Amino acid sequence: MKTFVSFKLITGMAALAFCVNLCAQSAPGLIFKDPTLISGTDKQVNAVYLFEDIASGVDATVSVDSLINGAELKKIDDNSGGLGYLNALQPEVKIPNGTGLSYAVFTVRFYEANTTNIKMLDVIQGTALDIDGNLSLKEFVEIGMGGGTATYQTGTIDISVLQLLLNKFKGQNILGIERTGIDTAALGNMFTVTKNYITSFSVKFGATTLASGSSNRQFSLYMKGFNYINTSTLPVKLKSFDANLRPDNKVDLKWITSSEINVSHFVVEKSTDGTYFSDAGIVFAYGSSSEDKTYTFTDNLANTQDAIIYYRLRSVDVDQRSQFSGTRIIKINKKSENYVTILTYPNPANSELHITVPPNWQGKRIVYELFNASGQAAKRRENANSSQTETLNISNLAPGFYLVRVSCLGEIAQQKIIKN
Repeated sequence: MKTFVSFKLITGMAALAFCVNLCAQSAPGLIFKDPTLISGTDKQVNAVYLFEDIASGVDATVSVDSLINGAELKKIDDNSGGLGYLNALQPEVKIPNGTGLSYAVFTVRFYEANTTNIKMLDVIQGTALDIDGNLSLKEFVEIGMGGGTATYQTGTIDISVLQLLLNKFKGQNILGIERTGIDTAALGNMFTVTKNYITSFSVKFGATTLASGSSNRQFSLYMKGFNYINTSTLPVKLKSFDANLRPDNKVDLKWITSSEINVSHFVVEKSTDGTYFSDAGIVFAYGSSSEDKTYTFTDNLANTQDAIIYYRLRSVDVDQRSQFSGTRIIKINKKSENYVTILTYPNPANSELHITVPPNWQGKRIVYELFNASGQAAKRRENANSSQTETLNISNLAPGFYLVRVSCLGEIAQQKIIKN
């Protein structure tokens, strides 16, 4: 078993730490040292770094997927001056002068040593450490392992932990207090994600700034798990979630959980644009259970003028932490209306946008256009034989509001989206 030596980071630097075990807590940890740039330009988007021998028979690559809203990658692995943990992946990200969200996105992939063969690891545990901030800057960490569970300490006041669409977890600083160094005893500033059988994962880390002023933030991909006092666990294991429209314009919502831990209640939320949701009702939970539990809720749409309604669940635990389900869509057939509609998802979107057109447009010539908030054309695609759902790559578009306009044989449909 390897011994990990702890060093203190300079004041004001926060840490993203991931504990990665091959099978159990006693298994050798993964070691990220001495990276080699194997593709792209150093510290730029699309750069790929190779870390050899992170474990016996295992190599890893780390790719820079995106730098959003002026974020800059200053170092991919900073081991100078005894900062942090020398066996950890330690990128340094500059948060730019300005306000709003800025962040960097990385993907870590595992391979059989000295080959390009994908390697599946039995268990990965990722612990985001020292998610801190100050009056004008608050860090956040988002971990995407395609599922798994997140654990954290009940009653912590430094961070808020949420589940996003059943496959990502986000920890956001809310208290605004800068913690000194990387403190592995500061359980209130961390959360852990655990996932079995995994070949890669993504991590987004950055900050929300409330006032002008740039700042270099150091993060650390550290290899260790943690035991929390009074542990809370996300997610509620949602076995199914369905929404069905009845002939009387009422929607029956039904969901089944396979396990619950300290759950207080469910909030049914609905939206007309897929972005801004409001509460439609509350259903109280059984609380704690390892057996299947079934819940139902009916929403009356008799007076709704909109053609599309989006539904999602927000489960709330006993200490008021929340997580969201995926979104379900109800399309109302308004026979008296002579306009056509399209479906766009996800909304907000990151790299891909899916557009579903009316069935009678399928196989025909369709023009897809995106316009930014200033009315300028941002993207255009024309397909002479379109399928019902087309996918547009929008990864190169700047974040913000866009208008999607789709036209077919003189008919036009429009919808607003948000690009993250």
